[in-house]
Amino acid sequence: MNIGLYFGTFNPIHVGHLIIANHMVENSDLDEVWMVVTPHNPFKKKATLLDNYQRLEMVYQATEDYPKIKPTDIEFQLSKPSYTIHTLAHVQEKYPNHQFSLIMGEDNLQNLHKWKNHEEIINNHNIYVYPRIFENRKELTFSQKFIYKIYAPIVEISSTHIRKSILEGKNVKPLMPLKVWEYVDKMNFYK
Repeated sequence: MNIGLYFGTFNPIHVGHLIIANHMVENSDLDEVWMVVTPHNPFKKKATLLDNYQRLEMVYQATEDYPKIKPTDIEFQLSKPSYTIHTLAHVQEKYPNHQFSLIMGEDNLQNLHKWKNHEEIINNHNIYVYPRIFENRKELTFSQKFIYKIYAPIVEISSTHIRKSILEGKNVKPLMPLKVWEYVDKMNFYK
């Protein structure tokens, strides 16, 4: 199986994440997309994160109606902070019959050269890229032989905006799957 790994803190998961994941699995050669709930992204402040299992629960609730999209906690047992190269080595060892590819936004691709062991990632894994609107586009300096641009809808929703809006008492219900919104509301998250 060709598995697309879609990494994120999903703090919270929103409809934009689902649109991207579903578009990738339906419009590429990926068999499944695994939503990798990241405990600690080296580029984000840990203090802003909900508990790992609360975020995983939101991803479970968001994806239960999508049989080709699976939540996973594979990074929870790995050393912190989480680095993609370590996760790839872990899943390859655990699932030797699967091929693992990365899913990332075009903006993240621009910064791939900053990732730990990025050359190894580029040379050994396909990368499926979805478009993003962002400033300061750069010419890519590494080989693009394993990089596939998938023309997914451009979704300008962010978890940061959702958290800020909840804190300000704004209605964000349309931005999240209904079950996730109900969970966030019931648990009084981000208030």
